[in-house]
Amino acid sequence: MDKTVMTILLAVVIVAVAFIVYNYIKKHKESSMEMTFAMIKPDAVKAKNSGKIIDMIEHHGFNIVRMEKVVINADKAKTFYGVHKERPFFGELVEFVTSGPVVIMALEKNNAVKDWRELMGATDPAKAAEGTIRKKFGTNIGNNAIHGSDSPENAKIELGLFFPDLK
Repeated sequence: MDKTVMTILLAVVIVAVAFIVYNYIKKHKESSMEMTFAMIKPDAVKAKNSGKIIDMIEHHGFNIVRMEKVVINADKAKTFYGVHKERPFFGELVEFVTSGPVVIMALEKNNAVKDWRELMGATDPAKAAEGTIRKKFGTNIGNNAIHGSDSPENAKIELGLFFPDLK
């Protein structure tokens, strides 16, 4: 074989390998992506902290797939907090989340649920780590600025409740 044919064959092999590697990386990246549900609660919206929280979300590598500012009605709030319906604070949760606008979001990232829980911080802002959303914007355990799904299973349920068209 002459040099020209060898060069062409080598170029074809390089392109083929690059194509295979690209598709492998693309498939692997897509398969390891996870979605979670996030809500900026009425206290943080009222305090005009939504933009700062969204900035933190984006700077921590989350892709905001969907975002909407809404007022949740009592029926949806009762469904959302249904896991707590037997608890004495259930009524307070429903009243609080329906007290004003919230920002609901579908977030995407590798290990989204775990990473989102870490960025939110402990439920009680006084116990939250420095640099977390709850430490910066929460005022107490009831007004803690943000909600996030606690598991991939609950993320699917919560996303389905607020963004039923998302797959």
